[in-house]
Amino acid sequence: MLTLKNLKSPKGAHKNIKRIGRGQGSGQGTQAGKGHKGQKARNGGGIRIGYEGGQTPLYRRLPKVGFSNAAFKTVYAIVNLEKLAEKFDKEAVSRETLIEKGFLSGAQKHLPIKILAKGDFNKALTFKGIEKFSAKALELVQKAGGSVQDA
Repeated sequence: MLTLKNLKSPKGAHKNIKRIGRGQGSGQGTQAGKGHKGQKARNGGGIRIGYEGGQTPLYRRLPKVGFSNAAFKTVYAIVNLEKLAEKFDKEAVSRETLIEKGFLSGAQKHLPIKILAKGDFNKALTFKGIEKFSAKALELVQKAGGSVQDA
């Protein structure tokens, strides 16, 4: 039975730390692994990241060009009409039914949904609460006799 008095850490779990600056006999005395003098041997010494000895650093020499709005773009969960035609028969297509039938999983369950017109589509399906359709997908749905309703 495992109790507090017979607990032991596994072999190799504990390694002795290197005790720096504890005399010549330790092998890390005198300069304590810092060499002789200089900025890096001093207390609090060392240079910051990106410092190039006073020369204008690379991050300031390179031009800052362009604009990116990527942090604010809307990411959609993509569903193709071809795949919907395989698994749906006359019932309404909504977020819940798409999750049920395995079209959306993980983080996609919470993303806005966009329907794309890849492949053939000829079923009269009703779409409820779908955020976005490509122009061709909307055309194919209406041509097949389906309808698009808001939530």
